[in-house]
Amino acid sequence: MRRFQLRGLANLRRDENAAQLVEFAVALPLLVVFVVGIFDFSTAFTFKQRLTNMARDAAHVAATDPSSDVLQGTVEPVSVADVFQIVDNYLLVNNVNDCGLGSNPTPAYSGSLTWEFSASGNGCPSPGLTIYVNRGYYFPATGATLPASNCQFQSPGGQEAVVGTCVSIQYPYPWRFGRAASLLGFTDALPTQITAVGVAMNED
Repeated sequence: MRRFQLRGLANLRRDENAAQLVEFAVALPLLVVFVVGIFDFSTAFTFKQRLTNMARDAAHVAATDPSSDVLQGTVEPVSVADVFQIVDNYLLVNNVNDCGLGSNPTPAYSGSLTWEFSASGNGCPSPGLTIYVNRGYYFPATGATLPASNCQFQSPGGQEAVVGTCVSIQYPYPWRFGRAASLLGFTDALPTQITAVGVAMNED
């Protein structure tokens, strides 16, 4: 009888071990998703803050340059070249891939004083790095919304227009969270770029 009881206890212990193993196997993917998500989103948030500071500094420097240098469709304005130098140097100093960014911008869209830098070399993840510089960014004095990712100006809507310089930086970010979340069956796509925008009032 005693031998039967000991055998029953041993079987019960083995059953508990098996249950713990199953619970661990079920919880492990969820734990991996949480850990990867914490690190990935915190890294993305920190990187966005750095890009925002970079865009603000570049916009402020460009806004202090004379607006007379703006000749769309001809020579690259000095203020636009200043934005390139600030952004590119900041990326290189902080050991961030500049995607082979070149110093020759192109007009972004007609009817505005906006230039676009784009690069996707040096092993840069898709879709690459894009920078918009709008030296004639205007918006209503009251009720303005947040700047668009391409620094498209806002309609004053009959109000007095405020004119400034807008700098937008769109940098590719390879999310790790998406691959981890796929363990749980989630397939929602995350943004392929982190975007930061800075605006400064033109000083002349």
